[in-house]
Amino acid sequence: MAQQIQSGGNKPQVWHLLFLAFPLILANITTPLLGLVDTAILGHMDATHYLAGASIGTLILTQLYWICGFLKMSITGLSAQAGRGNVEIDEQKRRTKVLVQGVSFGLVLGICFIALQSPILSAGLYFAQSSELLAESTQAYFGVRIWGAPAALANMALVGWLIGQQKTKTVLILQVAVNLINIVFSLLFVFVLGWGVKGVAAATVVAEFALLGFSLLATKSLVNIRLFQGAWLNWLSLKPLLTLNSDILFRNLALQLTLAFITFKGASMGAQVAATNAILMQFFALIALGLDGVANAVEALVGEEKGKKNETALAYHVKVGLWWSSLFAVIYTFVFWQFGAQIIQLLTDQVALQKEASSYLGLMVLMPLIAHWCFLFDGVFVGLSKGKAMRDSMILSAAFGFFLIWWFISDLGNVGLWIALLSFLAFRGGILGGWYLFLMNKPQQRIFGVRIFNDGAK
Repeated sequence: MAQQIQSGGNKPQVWHLLFLAFPLILANITTPLLGLVDTAILGHMDATHYLAGASIGTLILTQLYWICGFLKMSITGLSAQAGRGNVEIDEQKRRTKVLVQGVSFGLVLGICFIALQSPILSAGLYFAQSSELLAESTQAYFGVRIWGAPAALANMALVGWLIGQQKTKTVLILQVAVNLINIVFSLLFVFVLGWGVKGVAAATVVAEFALLGFSLLATKSLVNIRLFQGAWLNWLSLKPLLTLNSDILFRNLALQLTLAFITFKGASMGAQVAATNAILMQFFALIALGLDGVANAVEALVGEEKGKKNETALAYHVKVGLWWSSLFAVIYTFVFWQFGAQIIQLLTDQVALQKEASSYLGLMVLMPLIAHWCFLFDGVFVGLSKGKAMRDSMILSAAFGFFLIWWFISDLGNVGLWIALLSFLAFRGGILGGWYLFLMNKPQQRIFGVRIFNDGAK
């Protein structure tokens, strides 16, 4: 039965998904580690405003890039559906088309960010309420770092494309290599050349363009650029990608609005609450390290089966993905239950803050069990390229699962915020899970777009 479905040689599919996910989990872990290195470098400079300014500049760009995460999500599904391996010329053309369109769109969007850097920075500084000295440091960092935007956004498309082709080991190698490049050039620019905060930003730009070059080289054996057609970049050809991207864009905006509300509402309750929420968000980040890896693997496998129009294998991949995400959720729950207090102690040495954050551990223990459903089904719908479903489910979950619940329980204060977040996660998982069952009721029509005509049908 389950063991008869094979992929990737002789490996049973139940293990193949984990083999795809594990490199992505490791790649996810390397990203915050790089941030720690940059923090350490700036923290050894002669003034604190350098570190603070770079942090604000990074936050502005991170928010922009998170919103633009639709590039990676859309290209992952489309790449998987285009097929992989030694395939016919038509499938090579489809793979090459997806790559060209994704990279081109990322480059153009990045150039737009460069052109709009002044209003973007002004908006960021307004919300940060920075002092004049801090604003100068932020501007110095941001003014250099923004020039890496075209490469950063093109890299999103490239990473999504590689995941869709199930090249997760390649993604890990690329991520580690670029992080090492960033570290080396940060040390060179700051401590040898004395460029200060601009040096850290310049090192990141160098790393982003290096990643772009390495990623393009990694795709060389998988595409046939000689098949390129200029028509791929006209409006009619780009319209399906742009439509999918716009749907996922609104999905991402609804998500960021919800998370921003938690941050700003918590901040309005005082510095102690804001600091507590910053610690609690690290629990959510830890969950994402594992569950995002599983979701990304599911994206690739589900997308591949959609391209093949194989509903049996598609359903099997979803079941296997759900099994692994459930296992990860149980592990996270156990770790948070047994070691949650120790995790908090690692994040802060302030006794009052430790006590306050520890009072939320019950909710943190529940979070993995509730959250893994929406992570998993996000991956399923990315693989299916069902952008409207992702958009609508996120908006409904934000409106009714978060803001409406918060309206009813706002008297609970910050505890109410976190209960509303758990409700939001549950709504997302429930809606997407129900939507998936609806699609699988008639997969040929609702997923694969096959029109079935019955005798006597009008």
